[in-house]
Amino acid sequence: MKIAIPTNDDILSAHFGHCKTFVLVDVDLKKKRVLNKVVLDAPKHEPGVLPRFLADQGVNVIIAGGMGNQAICLFEENKIEVVLGAPEKSSDDIISDFLNGTLKTDKNLCDH
Repeated sequence: MKIAIPTNDDILSAHFGHCKTFVLVDVDLKKKRVLNKVVLDAPKHEPGVLPRFLADQGVNVIIAGGMGNQAICLFEENKIEVVLGAPEKSSDDIISDFLNGTLKTDKNLCDH
């Protein structure tokens, strides 16, 4: 599985469309371990660009603080599961919590 985390200085960005980078992490869910981690600069934020960009990278799940309904629909159309309401923590902490089943999510931090 490949997970994307929108970040600014390796901290989850509250709104994925405003992030500077994406941390992409390949994980083995059965063994609960990280296989590979890369950081990519985010492309320019325009409607529909980020879901296609991440789909092209082979992403299966995006963990974000918040995003608009249009973006959620575009991710779902690209077969990418959306996890919203994640806290502003380091990408390593987010991945660790996700793998251990302890990632605490709250409401979507985006209101559009």
